[in-house]
Amino acid sequence: MTDEKFPSPLLITGARVVRPHGVVGDAGILVEDGRIAQRLTDESELPLTSQTLDLKGLTLFPGFIDVHIHGAVGVDVLAAGVDELQEVARYLATQGVTAWLPTLVPAPDEEYGRAARVVGELMRVQEDKQTPPAARALGLHYEGPFVNSAQCGALRTAYFKVFDNPAQLNALAMVKHESVTHLITLAPEIEGGIELVGELRRRGFVVSIGHTRAEVETLDAAFAAGARHMTHFFNAMTPLHHRRPGPVGWGLMRDAVTCDIIADGVHADPLMLALALRCKTAERLVLISDAVAPAGLGDGEFQMWGETITVTDRRTSNERGSIAGSVISLRDAVRMMLGLGVPEHEVAQMASLNPARLLGIDDRCGSIEEGKRADLAALDDEGTVQLTLVGGRIAFDAR
Repeated sequence: MTDEKFPSPLLITGARVVRPHGVVGDAGILVEDGRIAQRLTDESELPLTSQTLDLKGLTLFPGFIDVHIHGAVGVDVLAAGVDELQEVARYLATQGVTAWLPTLVPAPDEEYGRAARVVGELMRVQEDKQTPPAARALGLHYEGPFVNSAQCGALRTAYFKVFDNPAQLNALAMVKHESVTHLITLAPEIEGGIELVGELRRRGFVVSIGHTRAEVETLDAAFAAGARHMTHFFNAMTPLHHRRPGPVGWGLMRDAVTCDIIADGVHADPLMLALALRCKTAERLVLISDAVAPAGLGDGEFQMWGETITVTDRRTSNERGSIAGSVISLRDAVRMMLGLGVPEHEVAQMASLNPARLLGIDDRCGSIEEGKRADLAALDDEGTVQLTLVGGRIAFDAR
């Protein structure tokens, strides 16, 4: 069912609640005007309200935030219209995702401009209380075009660029919205790369390092210029070597650097996920999907980015044999980490709070705390999403 109004107040009872430092058995959570108004620890404190959700037997997580997703259910962000992106947003809500950062691959400037306009319009549409709730778009993630062609992965090298003039950045169309985040993945070793990091930071971008073969000295320079994050850690970067630690060794050893990772068992072996967690801890890891348009559609052949992408047993492959993104949702990454024995509150940190911190919005969302948005996902013991609230409104209900 979908409630198209803000139930105010809304009382949530019965659930195990994943808080920042552990799981608690709160008597209830009171939601008012789309925010968590009060945590109630005693049943005698429960107010009388006509709107009550009994989530007995479920575990309530903060809604998941996916900062790297190219599409799903047959929709590619780069080519989509507003209605199609809203279709992706509705699908994401079924996966417990309450916010996402539409992600673009390198493309012609006019395609960038069109995509930015569409995302901006989507954000405005989603603010309308008459629009049924779905996962909120937060802005735009540019994966490239300033990356290393030797670590291209599935990205189209024809649109890669080097940096020699700040005016080049005018082609990176910005989403016009008062509350928007722009993130970009780049390789600092490209021509002009360090200057590029500084210029992007001056323009308000969150800068992430990825698709890279940079040496430690270059990575240190990028850090000094303002890069503090790494994209799909382990993937599309030179692997760890005992004489040339490169991006992997650098990322593992720099405590001030956060890393996002695709926890699907395909992009990284579970043992490598455990290694990253051991070195970075839950405080410095961000779960992402890196999902592409075929996500949610099962196996088959799909046309994407000018070529045929094959999906077989949850693994993507392009015509060159490279992995071409994932077909998981952030819910699947959460289940993977829980299956490795990671405590629920640490998984919630990686899937919700850390993405919010990366984007600078953790004062508003990302954890179940008073005053924050009531973006919530209720999971059963199998890790299946049973209910998703976006701003206190029911976006998905499978109960």
